[in-house]
Parts: sequence; structure tokens; C-alpha cells
Amino acid sequence: MKLNDAVIGAVLAALGAYVLWQVRSFPPIPGQQYGAGAFPGLIGAGFVAVGALLVLSGVRRRAAVPWLRLADWTRSAHHLRAFAVVVLGVVAYILWADDLGFLLLAPLVLCAWLLALSVRPPVAVVVALVASLVIWFAFYKLLRVPLPWGVLKSYAF
Repeated sequence: MKLNDAVIGAVLAALGAYVLWQVRSFPPIPGQQYGAGAFPGLIGAGFVAVGALLVLSGVRRRAAVPWLRLADWTRSAHHLRAFAVVVLGVVAYILWADDLGFLLLAPLVLCAWLLALSVRPPVAVVVALVASLVIWFAFYKLLRVPLPWGVLKSYAF
């Protein structure tokens, strides 16, 4: 999918304006000439400036570049199904991770993604299980980032 620069610029400028609006409420730092909002405000102002330049560029070229051009894959039912499975997997994780837990939900979601991408079922199951365990080990044990236990909470170690 290709968006005209004006669309991307408008979103970027709106994001920058929102940041500038929010940093007004940041508290001052005692003994400093600038407050906690100085750096985020500078970034927000940069977003507004770059966004405005993109809007101008996109408006000037709108005759040659459409507002939105879909990629070839959007005409393929297989690719659209795979895209939908990926999005639904993310939504499922958001909704059910706390209830089911990472170790139960992640392999299911990852296996569904692999199957949607035409990976052979035995390979998809093995990869989903191994990858989920590796990710759990990396986050839970090495990085000490707590992942949701869900129904396995009584077995947490």
C-alpha cells in the first residue's frame, strides 16, 4: 500500500501537535532553565515541521501520485486471509493473554500464523512450541520481564 506524502504528513503533524499539547503540563525541573517537556516538545515541533513539509510535497504531486494505491497482494485471497489471521492473533493475545497465559496462548497464535503462511502443519507445531519457549526463557529468565501466567499461575517458578 502506498499513501500519498500528504496523508502521512498530516498524521505526523497531528501527532506532533498532540505531543506539544501534552508537554505543556509537564512539571518544571527545579534549578533548570528547561523542564521535563523540553526534549519531547522539541521532537513534537520537529514532527509538526516535517509533517507540514510532507503535506506540501504531497499536495504538489497529487496529480501524479494518488492518495492511496493498494499493493498487488491485496488482490490475493490467500494473502488477505493470512493478513487477517495475523491481526486476529494480535487481538487474541491482547484479549486473552492475562487469562490463558503466555505459555498457552503464544504457541497457539504462532502456530495459527505459521499455518496461515503455508508452513507444513508438523513444522508449524514444532516451531511454534520451540519459539514460544525460547521467547519465554529470554524474557522471563534472562531479561526478567514478567509474562502473564494465566491458568498456569499455580505452577509459576
